[in-house]
Amino acid sequence: MKLKFTILSSLLIFLFLPILTASQITTPVIKANFGIDADLRCNYYNGFVQSGNDDWFKLPGSVGTGQFIIDTTGASAIVAGYVSNPSSRQLPFYRTMRFPPYSTVNNRLLIDAYFVRDYHGDDSTIFASGSNKNGMSPADWSCPVSQSVPDKNEILDMMLHVRRAGPNFTDSMWMIGGISIENTTGNRYFDFEMYQTDIYYDRATRQFYNYGPDAGHTRWQFDGAGSMTAPGDIIFTAEYSSSSLTNVEARIWIDKDDLLITPAEFNWTGSFDGATSGSQYGYAGIQPKAAGAFYTGLQSANNTWAGDFSLVLGDNSVTTTYTARQYMEFSVNLTKLGLDQARIFGGDDCLMPFRRVIVKTRASTSFTAALKDFVAPFDFFLAPAAEIETITPTICDTGSISQIYITNPIPTSIYTWSTLNGNIVGSTTGTSIVVDTPGVYIVSQQLQTGCSVYATDTITIGSLGECNVLANNLVEFNSSMQDRTVSLDWKVLENQLVNYFELERSEDGLQFETIKQIDVHRGFTGEQLYNYTDDLYGYYNKEVYYRLKAVQQDGSVIYSRIKKHSISQHNQIILIPNPAKDNLRLIMNADSPSTAEISIYTQTGILAERRKIYLTTGQNTLDLSGICNKLQSGYHSILIRTDNKVYSEKFLVIK
Repeated sequence: MKLKFTILSSLLIFLFLPILTASQITTPVIKANFGIDADLRCNYYNGFVQSGNDDWFKLPGSVGTGQFIIDTTGASAIVAGYVSNPSSRQLPFYRTMRFPPYSTVNNRLLIDAYFVRDYHGDDSTIFASGSNKNGMSPADWSCPVSQSVPDKNEILDMMLHVRRAGPNFTDSMWMIGGISIENTTGNRYFDFEMYQTDIYYDRATRQFYNYGPDAGHTRWQFDGAGSMTAPGDIIFTAEYSSSSLTNVEARIWIDKDDLLITPAEFNWTGSFDGATSGSQYGYAGIQPKAAGAFYTGLQSANNTWAGDFSLVLGDNSVTTTYTARQYMEFSVNLTKLGLDQARIFGGDDCLMPFRRVIVKTRASTSFTAALKDFVAPFDFFLAPAAEIETITPTICDTGSISQIYITNPIPTSIYTWSTLNGNIVGSTTGTSIVVDTPGVYIVSQQLQTGCSVYATDTITIGSLGECNVLANNLVEFNSSMQDRTVSLDWKVLENQLVNYFELERSEDGLQFETIKQIDVHRGFTGEQLYNYTDDLYGYYNKEVYYRLKAVQQDGSVIYSRIKKHSISQHNQIILIPNPAKDNLRLIMNADSPSTAEISIYTQTGILAERRKIYLTTGQNTLDLSGICNKLQSGYHSILIRTDNKVYSEKFLVIK
């Protein structure tokens, strides 16, 4: 398997080669509110319960304001499967951060996180014995169909997390890593290698693809003043002895000629290694310009809890705890090291120093030692790019609307809409818009305020022509709303030409139904006024749309423009108390007896509970006691689906 702690160590090393001995911390410490203590539990630090610090997982039954980072959905099923289906112990899997990218939690900006369980048993993600080394192009690495790995080189699990020490891009960026391996004695050597390209490993061909253009990597580029103009690949190597972290080095991929430049953000250490001694491209060691600790690293004590997914050892046995020194944890201050791209390239908080990560183990302390095990390249911070869709791709030139929406929204992203030749009705930000004119519509996605545009998508709404909308005979369709009563009035210029009117209502502005047929004033010609009042008691949608259909004597149909009103939600559904601590009650009205489904979602969008309920006509009060005990402190949402309506509301849990 693959040991991943190398990267962390490398990070540390490269920061302090000349000043290394004064720069490392090998005792427990909290950095950016994350416990670096070789323990996986939040609200637990340096051997004691302590509320407030974040960590990888949360021990069942523990309390505190600290948050766990890794999504543990399905953990109990995976662990149960290790018993019912022992062959599943050999299967790898991964989990990402349980919060959306760029969430601010406990006043720290969380960028992304990853947990990977490596292959066990028949491992095909290993390097063939021989000359596979750092500095070579991934195109030249060779991997066997299957091969055993020395236990000191076999990776079991790895974790990686990047966060800032505060909520802003001006706060230091910290990389936190963890790795567990089979052997706990002697020296162990690891590499964390970060790529700019979408490098991947194909198990069928046992080859790497999509590596960089500069001898298999991407080089960092500099101007004449030593300022970096383009990011490249990074590698962190580390060495752990049987007692502690003993060596760390950080390197970046460069053109050898750039060693003659004095970098603005860091210093060269003097090391440089490519595929051969004469290589033009290779990894050069770097270290911070400022003295002081920029990394930490230490190893687990005996019987340290191994997290929600337990631990599968090399012999495929399962345990819930680590033995002493089996788990290693580290942190690196990327800002101090000079690799914080948000600081280097224009102050964009969403710039990351890498996109894909490979974790490797080596045979010895030498940077050019033979490579052994690896965790295949995985995406790090690859947020879903916005995709937009509509159910009404064509509309009338005037008098009708289309709703365009994001199909894969991220709660922390900002979506801004624009159009080349159409018209947006209402707000131009959010996960959806309403348009009333054919044209081209564009959404731009920012990962958070202050970030540059991350992704865009475009959709074209086609034209159905004039559709007889707002023909000259139907004018001045107006509406107003007071409390939950809507008053509508309209005027026709030639009353004798109209047969009757149909007043239509819609919940979404797309699908309309007739709520009232209104006869014309018989015997009157010329201009006539009409009105109707719609009582919305028992109507629980947040918005209401109206449209008037005029059926003329010749059978032709003309439509008015659409009118929209937002409805106060105080009579729709009520959650009491809100905020809630223990008990929670739902109050809602129903027009008729019906069956409904209640779904409770956590603040990260994970389904916490679902139940069926029966509603009677009128007001219903439902006891939701017990749900608060299943939720963390914070905002959550409730979704109620009836036969023909959907209601939602947010509530706050305080513990």
